[in-house]
Amino acid sequence: MNEPAQTSTRAATPDTSPPALRRNWFDTRSPGEQRSLFGEVLDWMFAPLLLLWPLSIAFTFFVARTLADAPYDRALADHANVVAQQVRFVNGQPTVHSVSALRTLIGVGTEETLFFRVSAADGALLAGDPELQLPGLYDFPSPGRTKLRNETFRGQEVRVAYTYAQPREDDPSALTAPALVQVAETIDSRSQLANEIIKGVIFPQFVMLPLAVALVWFGLSRGLAPLKLLRQRIRDRRTDDLSPLDTRGMPEELSPLLESFNELLLRLDASLGSQKRFIADAAHQMKTPLAGLRTQAELALRETDPQEQHRRLRQLAIGSERTAHLVNQLLSLARTENVRSSGPGERLDLTPLTREIVGEWVAQAIRRGIDLGYENDIGATPVLGHEFLLREMFANLIDNALRYTPRGGSVTVRLRPAIDGQVCVEIEDTGPGIAQAERELVFERFYRVLGSNIDGSGLGLAIVREIALQHGAQVWISDGRGPNGPLGTCFSVMFPPAGVGLIHAAKAAQAPASAPPHQQERQASL
Repeated sequence: MNEPAQTSTRAATPDTSPPALRRNWFDTRSPGEQRSLFGEVLDWMFAPLLLLWPLSIAFTFFVARTLADAPYDRALADHANVVAQQVRFVNGQPTVHSVSALRTLIGVGTEETLFFRVSAADGALLAGDPELQLPGLYDFPSPGRTKLRNETFRGQEVRVAYTYAQPREDDPSALTAPALVQVAETIDSRSQLANEIIKGVIFPQFVMLPLAVALVWFGLSRGLAPLKLLRQRIRDRRTDDLSPLDTRGMPEELSPLLESFNELLLRLDASLGSQKRFIADAAHQMKTPLAGLRTQAELALRETDPQEQHRRLRQLAIGSERTAHLVNQLLSLARTENVRSSGPGERLDLTPLTREIVGEWVAQAIRRGIDLGYENDIGATPVLGHEFLLREMFANLIDNALRYTPRGGSVTVRLRPAIDGQVCVEIEDTGPGIAQAERELVFERFYRVLGSNIDGSGLGLAIVREIALQHGAQVWISDGRGPNGPLGTCFSVMFPPAGVGLIHAAKAAQAPASAPPHQQERQASL
């Protein structure tokens, strides 16, 4: 027989952080408020745009002023150099021969946009406008250089270029102190040029912005069209159609969502299918005992013989007991399947738990004349799980062993260590055993071994397998170890170490329900 595949599944750790911490830090909406993906994208596109637009206007204004100032400053510096070239030094004193000619040369006219002043080294006015202020103490230009500054002249802002007029090196008065030449110009013309540049840049933006909004709106509508198509596909599906959605033609970004949704559909389909089968099987199994109870009751009502009537009532009581047992098993199975989403459970010690459960079945074993024993070769055996489910599982295994063990036989509950810190619980009996071909089938719902003549519902071992699966454990069947060779049946449940075995083990990792004794030590948890 092939060795079962060894698999290990670790359940995802649930997110236990508060909802407020799991929400995005910049999300100001309330958790219950409906959100639009289209609106979100528009918000995150236009919010930065509206923030950057004023910055763009300010930067454009700065660049425009810089571009407008550059040619005007060069022209103003040229005017200052022209005036400096017209200054003459006579007997060591600077002088300007023709002020009117100088005004005409640099373009000083009636528009009053240009002004100039020529000053001696001591600040005395040689020519020009006396109202034009001298530069500050530490703002005088270097010889041969032209400097620029902003100034207020006659109540208006002006730009001033100033430099020194010096005699030639071969002039006898070369050691004479130079004259300071200043030429000022109003900034109206350059401001007008800057405004024209700004208009040429900003006005197209007013045209482009609505066009950009329209194009973005159109692009988003086209980009989100697959979502609308997907929504329509889902709406058009039949209510009973749980087949996976067709992902062809869908954007790559939607693939993870569609894959998760298809996985959910598959799990839902499997769950609904399991419920339908369970309801069908339960209805079928309940039909026979209920019909038998009704028949026994009708026969008891018709009997006139007290002894025969008593026998019918006794059969009615036995039938009702069997039906009650079947109903309890059905409820236990339903409750077991509903605990799958309740978390990994708590840390438990199997030693006191199994000892207590065995003690609860001692009286039943004595009535049946069976030796019920308990062995523990480990000591403490911590596992993760639900106590009431583990009680249900061990109770079903012990009940099954007692039912199939003849009077004078024995049932042993044994805890023993296994590899990698796992714990193995064995329930061994000296009954007739289970054929190799039926060891898989006995874990199916309502399956019973033919010819056993033992009352039962056929659900006990199905409950055992379901609980074992939810605890990340594996259950299998092997031959019992009698004193003279194989005898009876041994059910083995292998639990993973505490902290590793989680309830949400993948069902795809189920190993076969039976394994030869020499392979038991190599069984891996689900």
